[in-house]
Amino acid sequence: MNNIELLKDLTQTTYDSVEGYRKAAETAEKSAFKKAFERRRNMRAKTLQHLNNALLANSQPPITDTSVQGEAHQLFLTLTDTFADGDSAVIARVEEGERYIANKFETALADDSGILPGIRLPLQEAYRDISEGEKFSAMLEEEFA
Repeated sequence: MNNIELLKDLTQTTYDSVEGYRKAAETAEKSAFKKAFERRRNMRAKTLQHLNNALLANSQPPITDTSVQGEAHQLFLTLTDTFADGDSAVIARVEEGERYIANKFETALADDSGILPGIRLPLQEAYRDISEGEKFSAMLEEEFA
């Protein structure tokens, strides 16, 4: 995967993550969870904006819509939520999503050789932000699930 494709792919995954937090906030039953997920969505949206700025700096259009994979995942979540156990199911989905996005960024950044500095820096900054989301979901899992 070339640098631009990598940036697009990780930006798309980040967009899908923003949508995942939106869905979590809508689905959560407790007000505290709704607020926490909305705060994380806002933080993740800032990360998305930084990545979209990197796309624009590389003459690429920003990511502004959910991917087919993200839509399929949201449909799956909707179906499983129908049979799920309230907030604990939402927390489990958030944890699953955070592990997925963190692993995707870790794998991409582990390859030192081919990523240009102008692409690597925004990805590293985004990964730091995403790591906070992973810590957040782990805390939720530990405290409330």
